Amino acid sequence: MTYVVTENCIKCKYMDCVEVCPVDCFYAGANFLVIHPDECIDCGVCEPECPAEAIVPDSDPLATPEWLDVNAKYAQIWPNITLKGVPPADAKSWDGKPGKGAELSPEPHKD
Repeated sequence: MTYVVTENCIKCKYMDCVEVCPVDCFYAGANFLVIHPDECIDCGVCEPECPAEAIVPDSDPLATPEWLDVNAKYAQIWPNITLKGVPPADAKSWDGKPGKGAELSPEPHKD
């Protein structure tokens, strides 16, 4: 089992989850985070830390095959992130908006 970052992280990217992860399995895109499924130890400490409630176990209905694939794909190409950064200035306005999948940027996180 693994945890999965789902659609509501898109354009929210709060990053509270990153600093509590004991195995540093988060990877960062320009406007989204993913969890590397082969590195996640299923501890669950990240899930309650996410203000957007975008992290779920892979057994949750929100962890669709699409989001499992997105996490696995981008964890291979985006940089690992271990420190909480600054979320987007408009994160709160995006939190909870449905249909954000089209807004997912394939670009990696840039410092």
